[in-house]
Amino acid sequence: MQIIDLHCDTISCLMAAGDSAGLRRNNLSIDVEKLIAGQAKAEFFALYVDREDHSDPLAYCLLMLDRFYQELAQNADTLQYAGSYEDLARAAKQQKIAAFLAVEEGGVLQGNPANLRILYRLGVRLLTLTWNYPNEIGFPNKTEAYRQTGLTDFGREVVREMNRLGMIIDVSHLSDGGFYDVARLSTKPFVASHSNARSMTDHPRNLTDDMIRVIADTGGIIGLNFAAPFLGTAPVSQISDMVRHLNHLRKTGGSDVLAMGTDFDGIERKLEIDNMGEIGKLTDALRKARWTPSEIEKLFYRNALRLIKDVLG
Repeated sequence: MQIIDLHCDTISCLMAAGDSAGLRRNNLSIDVEKLIAGQAKAEFFALYVDREDHSDPLAYCLLMLDRFYQELAQNADTLQYAGSYEDLARAAKQQKIAAFLAVEEGGVLQGNPANLRILYRLGVRLLTLTWNYPNEIGFPNKTEAYRQTGLTDFGREVVREMNRLGMIIDVSHLSDGGFYDVARLSTKPFVASHSNARSMTDHPRNLTDDMIRVIADTGGIIGLNFAAPFLGTAPVSQISDMVRHLNHLRKTGGSDVLAMGTDFDGIERKLEIDNMGEIGKLTDALRKARWTPSEIEKLFYRNALRLIKDVLG
């Protein structure tokens, strides 16, 4: 089964490892060999910046962006940059995996819309508006204190500009109030690239049933996050909990809202599905749960394909 994964933090891990690890083969959950084994059609590589670790988040983001392109050059036989549906189709025709570029932490914009446009010109096509700290765009859903706080004036400007440019707005990590601001403002479908269902596991990073329906109604998608705390109570991320969340997402928002957002290499390595090469375990579990081939295809790649075409063109 082909897969389009909406979120991994592998580039961050490679940055931390320096020159001792590369994307071709490593001990992480994502590398070229594991992507091939998992029949990956496309991977969204997030440039994740922890603002507490970097006084100039944009500068560090640009260093990560350079590392992304270095890795693509070193793996040009297998990976190909994609910034549109047409690019993805071209990569598939050449039997290559499409590599999309994302940024996780809207604080890298430093309150300047010009930086958004610059990142777009450099190839970024998805922006996760916040991470776990307040920024110039909005507030995180990490604590109850921020839950109902909406977007800032700059945040609303970012939503409008991302719509104009043709960028994917990602509300994972965003406060509930910010979520509903995006839903009201965005003229295009948006995503929760790596989030699960709050009614299944009461974690602030997960989405309420109403949020699930709102995303579905706009034509957006929700990427299943493999992190154990978002899935259930077990210390190990269990496939049974993944199926439980997916059943609820399907029941609440319909099969067209389903997608994959593993969060590989951004979460603890306590996983029944340890890496992308083992993703077939989830396919097998869904077949046993009597999911139809069409539903599984929508989850794994067809809905993401539609979203990419609708937003990126």
